Amino acid sequence: MAGMENRSEVNEFILTGLTDAPELQVTLFIMFIFIYLITLVGNLGIVALISWDSCLHTPMYFFLSNLSLVDFGYSSAITPKVMTGLITGNKVISYNGCATQLFFFGSFITVECFLLASMSYDRHAAVCKPLHYTTTMTSTICVYLASGAYICGFLASSIVIGSMFSLSFCRSNIVHHFFCDVPPLLVLSCSDTHIIKLVVFTLGSLNTFFPFLVIFSSYLLIFITILKIHSAEGRQKAFSTCASHLTAVFIFYGTLIFMYLQPSSSHSMDTDKMVSVFYTMLIPMLNPLVYSLRNKVVKNAFRKALRAQRLQLDHLFS
Repeated sequence: MAGMENRSEVNEFILTGLTDAPELQVTLFIMFIFIYLITLVGNLGIVALISWDSCLHTPMYFFLSNLSLVDFGYSSAITPKVMTGLITGNKVISYNGCATQLFFFGSFITVECFLLASMSYDRHAAVCKPLHYTTTMTSTICVYLASGAYICGFLASSIVIGSMFSLSFCRSNIVHHFFCDVPPLLVLSCSDTHIIKLVVFTLGSLNTFFPFLVIFSSYLLIFITILKIHSAEGRQKAFSTCASHLTAVFIFYGTLIFMYLQPSSSHSMDTDKMVSVFYTMLIPMLNPLVYSLRNKVVKNAFRKALRAQRLQLDHLFS
């Protein structure tokens, strides 16, 4: 990203943030730091728990640990800068800092799309082909799927960043958002933005709808299989293995589609800000809660970890 500033008359941007009302800034700071701490503890806690407990060394939890890392990653790309702006009033972000923030945010969001698709494929294999599950979801396949998600995410984001920051920003340096995102940055460009808009829309559509198609197809086959199960207990057990993932998919994709795939004429900056708070800060916080509160295996592993910690402390002080 070095040297990007040479192509533009702008060398820094000013983020308008969420509000200019002084009485709300401290309240928002306290709320966001609380959300971020839960995100930090929840996601890194899940990664640590999955690494610690050998019972969780399965494909499903391998993908979950990666999902938790990604949630922590894209929340950390946005939230600390927002909190700094609220508490200090300094909402300036450097040109390269803006590019870096957008790069990592875009990368992790795209990776999450593909990880959710990989998790749906894993659930399809578990429910629809249980006898072949261990041969279908091998450790090699899991690593390939996770690696592919990261490659797609970082490659797509690199293309967008390369296109975005080859534009000239000479109209203004005031970004009407609380972080560097594509729509408010494009408004500031005095270059022809038709090509970059096409690039962003095409990549966004591919990286959103291809994983969504995999998820939709997987769950269609899962529901058909569940309907063929005769016992109510069997159907409940099969569905419970997918419930947490399905909840996460609805929350993530519902917000993403509303935010980015509506016509540009329908965009309202204020509405976009509110929706952006939800998917940049709240979704990364909600995912660990969804997977821990609705998952007996995770809850049991957590209790086991607490017992082990308690025994270790008792031994230390005895």
